[in-house]
Amino acid sequence: MVKSGKYPLFLPIIKVMAGLVGEFEVKLDDKGRFLFPSGLRKQLPAASQRDFMLNKGFENCLTIYPMTEWERISEKLSKMNLFKPKNRMFYRLFHQGAKSISLDNAGRVLVPASHMERAGLRQEVMLIAYNDRVEIWDKSNYFEMIEGNMTNFADLADEVMGDLDNGE
Repeated sequence: MVKSGKYPLFLPIIKVMAGLVGEFEVKLDDKGRFLFPSGLRKQLPAASQRDFMLNKGFENCLTIYPMTEWERISEKLSKMNLFKPKNRMFYRLFHQGAKSISLDNAGRVLVPASHMERAGLRQEVMLIAYNDRVEIWDKSNYFEMIEGNMTNFADLADEVMGDLDNGE
């Protein structure tokens, strides 16, 4: 409760998912499962810690969305004008291969074989958490991609961040 003038002011407490962050190295077992890192799980609201949507990423990776975030993105996409061919194609491509997944009782995620093959996942895997998603990369492919783009990082930062109004 906050006092404002004469009358107390009640402010609702709303739990909003803060941006995810971190790199986590995990190993796939023979069945394609990995233990979901506790450090990543703790970043998620309680309601988002078990059910996820697994989909292909925009590069050579997979993406896990907490189900609440997937529903938010799907709500935005549902407003697209599907009479436009490019919108239809994006909608199809974005949803193609999406699969609902849940942590098992041991806190593991099962990556279907078809998804593992699509992203070239081997045993050593990197989970890259940012904003509202977690990317799943084959470890060697991830570091190859990062190293291949580091020389252009300053130019990329200028292009992407250079025009942002930082409130000044």
